[in-house]
Amino acid sequence: MTDPSPLMQITRPLCEAALEVKAENVLALDVSGLSAFADVFVLATASSDRHARAIADKVMEAARTGGMETLGVEGYDEALWILIDLNDAIVHVFRGEAREHYDLERLWGDADPLFAGADREAEAGETGA
Repeated sequence: MTDPSPLMQITRPLCEAALEVKAENVLALDVSGLSAFADVFVLATASSDRHARAIADKVMEAARTGGMETLGVEGYDEALWILIDLNDAIVHVFRGEAREHYDLERLWGDADPLFAGADREAEAGETGA
């Protein structure tokens, strides 16, 4: 089932792209009422620097396909925390230790969740896939 809301039209393809390359703990937060610089934060965890770059590459490809412009990318070379600025959405790809350290889920605790990686598994279970 697809959600026609504008935020989900932005969010779901980015989250699905991250999941496609085995990102862990994918979470999207609606920060539209809390932030002046973005509407959505997408967070994903990678198991290695190479994995983090693969997730970032796949997310940027999905953004391009969806007509979103990448305004900037930070941390790609180090791949401990890659930040992808897509204007309305900001994607954070973390290595596990960095995600735990910066704990954006707690920092943006007032934000409503839009998507969690478990959603995909629940949907697959419901359809028998």
